[in-house]
Amino acid sequence: MSHSLQRRDFLKQSVALTGGLAAAMHVAPVIAQDSKSANDKLNIACVGVANKGRHNIDQLTSQNIAVLCDVDENFLNQAAKVWPNARLYRDYRKMLEAEANKIDAVVVSTSDHSHAPATSIALDLGKHVYCEKPLTHTVAEARAISKLAKKKGVATQMGTQIHAEQNYRRVVELIQSGAIGKVSEVYSWCTKGWSDGRFSACDMAAPKNLDWDLWLGPAKERSYCASIHPGNWRRFWEYGAGTFGDMACHVMDLPFWALDLKYPTSVHCEGPEVHPDGAPNWVKATYEFPAAGGGSLKFHWADGSANFDKVKETKDPSGKPLSQWGLGVLFVGDKGMLAADYGRRLLLPQDKFEGFKAPEQTIANSIGHWNEWVKACKTGSPTTCNFEYSGRLTETVLLGIVAFRAGEKVAWDGEKLEAKGSAKAASFVTKEYRKGFEVVGLNG
Repeated sequence: MSHSLQRRDFLKQSVALTGGLAAAMHVAPVIAQDSKSANDKLNIACVGVANKGRHNIDQLTSQNIAVLCDVDENFLNQAAKVWPNARLYRDYRKMLEAEANKIDAVVVSTSDHSHAPATSIALDLGKHVYCEKPLTHTVAEARAISKLAKKKGVATQMGTQIHAEQNYRRVVELIQSGAIGKVSEVYSWCTKGWSDGRFSACDMAAPKNLDWDLWLGPAKERSYCASIHPGNWRRFWEYGAGTFGDMACHVMDLPFWALDLKYPTSVHCEGPEVHPDGAPNWVKATYEFPAAGGGSLKFHWADGSANFDKVKETKDPSGKPLSQWGLGVLFVGDKGMLAADYGRRLLLPQDKFEGFKAPEQTIANSIGHWNEWVKACKTGSPTTCNFEYSGRLTETVLLGIVAFRAGEKVAWDGEKLEAKGSAKAASFVTKEYRKGFEVVGLNG
């Protein structure tokens, strides 16, 4: 029997064995390619090698860091000192074309606006992909990337590493066991602020180490401005999505997982006057989702200086209002409430839950967010933030920004990817791309 056939038989058995776990965790197992055994090292190409990119690479040193790609020559050379055997590129498009037969997987750690173009090419080549959050820059991109990943049957993971921590798993078990009854409302918040991106007239040359045209990628041509790059691109709609796009994928992930949410039916978002260049210093959004067992679920988000009366009024054991936690989630059920952040969870009111016994653990502890992906690449085991799940989460997050920029409540048809009756909202669901930086599968 050929190695290829033996490998396929093994993978079929692996998928059957992991199916139960995948169902319990709301994920789908993938079919890994016939490229690696569990003990072989993956050949990984890394797009973006500094800051968060460097952090991602550092988590994957058990594998072969085969290729490094960055638009900044200084960052590239610094990374090359650590991985001297890696092949170096500035342009991810040229890298993926040249390395297509030499690499197994790709890590995308660019600014948000280049996530989908780079990820889509890698997926189209049949490569496993780990991409930073938010998965994409637009709602339409998220759907396209999710569909392409499913079509190619590769292992995927979005960089929401908190998902792998034990606290999130224990919160999900509490909610799904009915500890606070039927949940009718969720509040989520983050007081961080990425705001006030404003384009100004810039006639300065880009630093010699930076290929500014490649950094702009799918965005329209614009002169280099130090107020954009390297540290402030998240403030601008053309490249990021403010605090909402930066942090909501982490914080909203918890209720999205715990309540097994799919697509909202509507979203309304308020904040300061909309500016065409960049994000506001606060927003408050309210989504409506179909609730399990009938009715609707209200799901709130606030960032920057905004928060909700319910969150301000609810206090932790120290007497501190939850709004002072910095970020968090408050589930409101018909039998009580549950407050959580990355490392804490509280059943409220405390006196009602005195002596409460936690439900039996049903979600296995993670082997590590990056290790989940590596294992999936090799064996077809499930990942908890695969692009099917994280695509829906990203769509939901970015839809809130669509509603804010449109300045109106958006009635949403998730199956059709359609803002019903709102041409203005529809215009923010997708965007235009510079030639050569399109997203594979976006219009297919």
